[in-house]
Amino acid sequence: MARPSGFDREAAVEAAMQEIWRDGYEASSVKALSKKLGITRSSYYNAFGTREDLFKEALAVYFAQSPDAVLHGDLPDMPVCNLLTRTFRAICKARADDPEARGCLAINSLTELDTTQDELGIAIANAILNSAARLEELLELAVSRQELPEQTNPHATALALQNLMIGLNVFSKALRDEAELWLTARTTLIALGIDCEDENA
Repeated sequence: MARPSGFDREAAVEAAMQEIWRDGYEASSVKALSKKLGITRSSYYNAFGTREDLFKEALAVYFAQSPDAVLHGDLPDMPVCNLLTRTFRAICKARADDPEARGCLAINSLTELDTTQDELGIAIANAILNSAARLEELLELAVSRQELPEQTNPHATALALQNLMIGLNVFSKALRDEAELWLTARTTLIALGIDCEDENA
């Protein structure tokens, strides 16, 4: 059976992303994904290739929608500390607003896949490390703009911020209150010397 005449590939990738996010990569077999998308397995392979190929597409869609996507665009015109504050507040809100308490697709996959040998696991691990590197770049910019003290260690602070981001995404599966999640994040941001005062946050 061919794909339905009204088959919307973009919507299908979005649906697959939601399915994998909900059930996990290992549980999202080609059979399960095909059923979810309303297509045969043959049509699935013709449209997406392997399960790994579709997961990569779904992950790209997820990253584009993620609350921290704003950190990966052009260098910000606004103060970096304000940008970080808004981003962490957005993470707290997004995770608290998710009725299924799914956390973060990337972090969930990081803990599910082999990050030493599995191609997908390695790719996700690299994405997390690239996120930390981007945070370091932003912090270096903040120091150069005198938004942060000269003695700030951008590398160490970036690692701590990335760890905070990972922690929030996991903790939010248990702690469902946005205000409590933000209290957690803000306490860490203040301890790291990042000014969290932002009237628009």
